[in-house]
Amino acid sequence: MSEHEQRQQWNRAVIDEFRANEGRVGGAFEGVPLLLLHTRGAKSGERRINPLAYLELDGRLHVFGSNGGREAHPGWYFNVQADPRVTVEVGTRSMAATATVLDGEERERIYAEQARRQPAFASYEQQVSRTIPVVALLPDPSGTGE
Repeated sequence: MSEHEQRQQWNRAVIDEFRANEGRVGGAFEGVPLLLLHTRGAKSGERRINPLAYLELDGRLHVFGSNGGREAHPGWYFNVQADPRVTVEVGTRSMAATATVLDGEERERIYAEQARRQPAFASYEQQVSRTIPVVALLPDPSGTGE
């Protein structure tokens, strides 16, 4: 089994556990706020679902393209750049949203807060030479997510 297939299988197990337990997941994600981000593949157009740690701050949800401390941006990041209309599952609710990549001081402030709350994010930032993307998920009142 390839690394990609292993990651897909692991994601599927996390998604199943998330949905079976009203958004709570154990193991490595025990106590970590987790959401499911639905996107469309940038190249394939296929629906994708990624479990991601998130930070709720300033009345918005934020996700981080840490890719577990890998040097490459995660696939979902390219998906939201190609089509920012997404759907987000948090707990038992689902909502349409627009993904907006943050930069500058706002990106720095939000990433620093995530690293303070979840120290693994501080180590991810030290492991890579790239800037880890911070993406705000803004509710879409039109309800036309992915």
